[in-house]
Amino acid sequence: MTKGNKMNGLLRREEHGAVVRLVMTSPGNFNALSTEMIAALRGAFAAIAADDSVRAVILAGEGKAFSAGHDLRQMQGARAEADGGRAAYERLFADCAEMMQMIPALPQPVIAEVRGIATAAGCQMVASCDMAVAAEGTRFGVNGVNIGLFCSTPMVALTRTIPPKAAFEMLTTGEFIDARRARELGLVNRVVPESELTQAAMALAQTVASKLPSAVRLGKRAFHDQMRLGLADAYASAGGIMCENMMLPDTDEGLNAFLEKRKPGWAVS
Repeated sequence: MTKGNKMNGLLRREEHGAVVRLVMTSPGNFNALSTEMIAALRGAFAAIAADDSVRAVILAGEGKAFSAGHDLRQMQGARAEADGGRAAYERLFADCAEMMQMIPALPQPVIAEVRGIATAAGCQMVASCDMAVAAEGTRFGVNGVNIGLFCSTPMVALTRTIPPKAAFEMLTTGEFIDARRARELGLVNRVVPESELTQAAMALAQTVASKLPSAVRLGKRAFHDQMRLGLADAYASAGGIMCENMMLPDTDEGLNAFLEKRKPGWAVS
């Protein structure tokens, strides 16, 4: 069963069983990450984090773009403030950074469903997601340098997702890459015809949602934790998570079922 509701006029939350599809619904400005959109996303992510019934999340954009990044008109408007906008910019980038960090911190895997363009902070959001499915013809860029604004905050997520030299080239030239190049670099997992995009993202999400939720939640935490560590510490951290996973009753049942050549007794729909 699919249910949908509008959130703050900027997001639509659709429920597809154990999968939640969050759709940014501001196509008029290409789903720009305004202060209001960032606040809406933060609220949605916080609600999802506390919802054990959600096992996977899809993040999408309505219209011709996934997201064109920050709302430049709003940013320029802040220059009229007494400090020239500095306080507003500090709040904006801090709030956006917090929102971006909520994505890997969510217990559930998050899949970006990307069409059209994903530029600047929009590209940052794709890089922040655990996986991404892109439509053929989608373009990705961190092109702020073209207007004199180096994409320093998008750089953080991008350099943790694709090879550094490729990221630096994108950041300093402002040139776009297409979906197939994005897949080669590891920014997206799959490239499909645009007509099949939502279906492909949903199929991937439903596959993830069909696995033992407690194991996936432990696994996502372990994945992101070990990436911040040196080799020895990463193994120590991952070993601890493996032990925690092994002690779950459902994992005991899963292993016994495999050895006995039967389906496990736990039901995951």
